[in-house]
Amino acid sequence: MKNRIMSFGALLVLLLALSPASPAGEQHPQIRAALNALQNARAHLQAASHDYQGHRADAIRAVDEAIHQLQICMQFED
Repeated sequence: MKNRIMSFGALLVLLLALSPASPAGEQHPQIRAALNALQNARAHLQAASHDYQGHRADAIRAVDEAIHQLQICMQFED
């Protein structure tokens, strides 16, 4: 399950990287979009009523780590 979540996260970031750019001048528009998507996914996971034998908690931790890594990326200039 954890591999599926990580694969989903990687796919999400790839799709967002290939999406059209955001407004001119915005730093890291794809990373910002990925952050927004991951934060939305985290909220949905937190609100889920089922634990899925601990996999929901693992997924939340994986999303938190992905968010953390993208926040680090936001600190770099283009």
